[in-house]
Amino acid sequence: MKRGLQIGLALFSLIPLYFGITGLVFGLSLAEIEGPGLLAVDNQFRYLCAIYLLVAFILWSIIPDIERQGRTLALVLGVIFLGALARAWAAIEMGGFPDMQRNAMIVELCLPLFLIWQRLVARKAAAA
Repeated sequence: MKRGLQIGLALFSLIPLYFGITGLVFGLSLAEIEGPGLLAVDNQFRYLCAIYLLVAFILWSIIPDIERQGRTLALVLGVIFLGALARAWAAIEMGGFPDMQRNAMIVELCLPLFLIWQRLVARKAAAA
């Protein structure tokens, strides 16, 4: 059970790692966006991509001792879940969003399942 959780979190951590690296390197150049505010938005986008890397690094740091890292996991996944709610709010206000963001939101909204799994692992470790 613990090993499965560790593998699941390690696999999930590859998502923010990938988007963090590609965002830092390419910025918004891969998006078809133009306009006077592009420089400021690209700057902020690259900054936020560094936060994606932080998420991956934090997850990697807690994976070995996951049964004792419930608070940290809850904090990290809670912030990502909040981001998913922000995506949903934006979709409502803007009238939808691209498939990639919708798919990301679906994954992010499912992250509390990792918290339930971690609680089960922690409970089992405490009983041993």
